[in-house]
Amino acid sequence: MAIILIDTCVITDLADTNSAWFEWSAATLERLDQNNTMVINPIIYAECSVGFERIEEVEALFEHLNFAIKPMPKEALFLAGKVFLQYKKRKGGKTNVLPDFFIGAHAAIANYQLMTRDKGRFSSYFPSINLIMPGSPTELN
Repeated sequence: MAIILIDTCVITDLADTNSAWFEWSAATLERLDQNNTMVINPIIYAECSVGFERIEEVEALFEHLNFAIKPMPKEALFLAGKVFLQYKKRKGGKTNVLPDFFIGAHAAIANYQLMTRDKGRFSSYFPSINLIMPGSPTELN
């Protein structure tokens, strides 16, 4: 049984049945749920909370999805900082990337798979992560 870290974009898909990616996210989670444990981390929790007025709503969502919150090890925090520094040295221009580096570092250090639709930074900066995304070999199994 593998542990799969669920990225924020997948959760926002699930929270909006009108999302263009709702069907993919729901079907993929349903298929993977039988043999895996789905988790989030504090960064994903914080990003998801933006769409809700009250903490009880966020709690209800994660309880319904049955996603546990895993703490981030210090090694992942350290790696996220180092990868962010690489990004800045490469003249990365976006300012909102640090959460992705926390998420990617957590998956890499904990040896979790990562379900996401955002291939770019995860595949570039964390090539060891097994990404579950539309069209990936893991997604097609």
